[in-house]
Order: sequence, then structure tokens, then C-alpha cells
Amino acid sequence: MIVCDEKIVRVPFGNETLIIRCDGRNNGNQLNIISCTKTRMYLLKRYPIFLANITIKMIKDKSDEKRLEDVPIVQDFSKVFPEDLPGLPPTRQVEFQIDLIPGVAPVARAPYRLAPSEMKELSDQLPKLSNKGFIRPSSYPWGALVLFVKKKDGSFRMCIDYRELNKLTVKNRYPLSRIDNLFDQLQGSSIYSKIELRSGYHQLRVWEADIPKTAFRTHYGHYEFQVMSFGLTNAPAIFMDLMNRVCKPYLEKFVIVFIDDILIYSKNEQEHGE
Repeated sequence: MIVCDEKIVRVPFGNETLIIRCDGRNNGNQLNIISCTKTRMYLLKRYPIFLANITIKMIKDKSDEKRLEDVPIVQDFSKVFPEDLPGLPPTRQVEFQIDLIPGVAPVARAPYRLAPSEMKELSDQLPKLSNKGFIRPSSYPWGALVLFVKKKDGSFRMCIDYRELNKLTVKNRYPLSRIDNLFDQLQGSSIYSKIELRSGYHQLRVWEADIPKTAFRTHYGHYEFQVMSFGLTNAPAIFMDLMNRVCKPYLEKFVIVFIDDILIYSKNEQEHGE
């Protein structure tokens, strides 16, 4: 409600009323109240009009939040929720293959120039990947490049530039689920659990004959991946195929899968626990 003589705007908000004054006392922000006639004139002149929506954000006490360790089913199956992957995954019903366009030749590039901070990150990450068996030394003519992407927390994500390899790869047309269809499955549900696989791509082996194609060059040596790496053109499709096979008995009943994200949905807590 606009009170013209007092030059204030009263906005009902829950059990309270938000008052906005136009005298400059609102944290230095000046509010100008205009008439309906002037508003109509601005609309006819196609001036930009903005609709303000007031919402409230409740700040929760972190001590009241439920931790992962507090969920009974997590305690019962603690081995399913490790802090990190211990090593090479077992052989699964799907292995990552790289089918090339007939007649193409291997592609290799000289390493990018990296900043000192990126070089340090590279020297830290290579031994970790090697110790887990995710990568191994390579002597094949393939050689993609390494680059780093800075994450929100300031740390670096090591990425392999597979663009040249991807140009030579036969594309897998496995269909990814439509988001709107996935939302349709949630109708009537009210309880949800979201599971994000830890290093999901690294839980799928590369077919032995295709491992040399994943090779990448660094200032510290030449390596190749034994597990699926980010940046490979068919990685999302192959991983989606695997997840659909694993979760097939539960799809469209109480589980939704989109690549490495799993959503469990139920109508109530009792059903969710079961």
C-alpha cells in the first residue's frame, strides 16, 4: 500500500509490514513515488519496468543440520560412503571404449606453459593418480594437453584437453534424460535424498585396447588413463548407460538418475526409509 501524504510504501510480509520511506533515510536509498498517469506514460514510452519480489531467507544454525553420519542407513552401509576411492574400480558390465573414425592418425601436442602454482598442483596430483592406479606411464604416440581450471574454493581442477581426440571419435548417441520428464516423476513426492557419486567417472575402467588413446603429456612425463577421464566426448553417454543398467529395477519407481547424480524420492519418511 502506498501512503502518498506520508511518502511511504507499506508491504505486508507474513505477520509483519515492511515500510519503505522515500526521505533518504532508508540506508541512503532514495525512493520516488510517481502517479499512475506518469507510470502509464513511462510504459507507453517503453521504459524498462522491474517487478520487485520480497522474500525471506532463514539462516539455520549449522549445529541443527543433519550430518551424513546421523543418517541410520549411512551408518549401516558405511563402506558405500568412503572419503576417497582406494584404487582401480572392479570390471563392470560396461567399459569405456573410444571408437575412432577409420583412417585417422594419432595426435600429440607439446605441453602448455603452466604458471608456477599450476606446476606445483600438477606435481602434487600426478603421484596421487598414479598411486591409485588411475594413470600409468605411456609410450604411445597419442598425447593430449593438461590445463587447470580454478574452482570456487581457490583450488585447481586438473583437466585434459581432449578436443583433438574428440574430433576423431565416433560419437555415442545414447540418449540423455530430459529434465522435464524427470520432474514429472516427482509428482506426489515430498521426501528426497540426493546422492552424488564420488569421482564417478573414475569408477569406470577404460577398455584395455583404448587406454593408449587417453594419453596426455606433461612436463613431468607421459601418462595414460586406466579409468574414464573428464573431457572425453562420449564419457557422459557411457556413464549414463552404466547408471541406467545398475539402477534399472528402481527407475520410475523411486529413483531418478542423471549421469552421476542419483535422486531417491518418496511420499513420506517411512516409505523413504524402506
